[in-house]
Amino acid sequence: MFHVKQSGEASSSFSLDDSPIAREIADLSARRRALEAADVTLSGRTRVLTVSNQKGGVGKTTTAVNISAALASVGARVLVIDLDPQGNASTALGVKHNAETPSIYDVLINEVPLADIVQTSPESPSLLCAPSTIHLAGAEIELVSQVAREHRLRGALRDYLEIEGNHFDFVIIDCPPSLGLLTINAFTAADEVMIPIQCEYYALEGLSQLLGSVQMIQKHLNPKLHVSTILLTMYDGRTRLAQQVAEEVRSHFTHEVLSTVIPRSVRVSEAPSFGQTVIAYDGQSAGAIAYREAAVEIVARDTTEKES
Repeated sequence: MFHVKQSGEASSSFSLDDSPIAREIADLSARRRALEAADVTLSGRTRVLTVSNQKGGVGKTTTAVNISAALASVGARVLVIDLDPQGNASTALGVKHNAETPSIYDVLINEVPLADIVQTSPESPSLLCAPSTIHLAGAEIELVSQVAREHRLRGALRDYLEIEGNHFDFVIIDCPPSLGLLTINAFTAADEVMIPIQCEYYALEGLSQLLGSVQMIQKHLNPKLHVSTILLTMYDGRTRLAQQVAEEVRSHFTHEVLSTVIPRSVRVSEAPSFGQTVIAYDGQSAGAIAYREAAVEIVARDTTEKES
């Protein structure tokens, strides 16, 4: 207990237990206990989600890899397909993706089986990755002349999942922040779209364009595709702007937005430079706990939908 006395005033006291840091520590401890006690029941079916947002800098790849690692941490078997030429998802998952590495480029262009390129992440035997390499940067042009150019990934994934013993609870596809043939392949291969939205100004900018793209794919290529999940990222509860953005997004997408929000976190930003997700880098941090909570919520929503 500290006693503070200002000039001309009676002394007052406050406890460290009432400080913002103490409250934050207590909150994180309670959330950790809740996660440990959570009953995670997988539906048994394979869910294929594309993580997409045509606006850059919203935490798309960060969301893809950390949600994948969080799902693996609660018992799911997860395959991450890195469809972004930058290869950031491959880096974060700690898998090789130099120019000589067999990659998703070979699957799309040369019809190499997906089984020949998939690697297991060192983070978990339940977390696998189809890596991207620099060659993927030219795939947009090369795909133009290919037969069934919009369905190449869908066919390769279907063949891979039909192999005995290749059951996955989740397939997470990380695609580039543009609507080219790579993203169209991702949309055609998936059943669901997960959209990370940054809790900052212009958060909804480009979202109508993305929803229009989803509708176009539904109409012409994949009628099963739908936006199932919206995740609010880079949330700073101290700012009124973040709260307003969250309220606006929730008012427009009542059923799709997860209750969990991902806070701004130094640990989340640091993890990729160590070739890790935040789940492996610092699993007790606020960012890691938030991603694990989001993963539990995604699983729980699927189970609820199946029962209803």
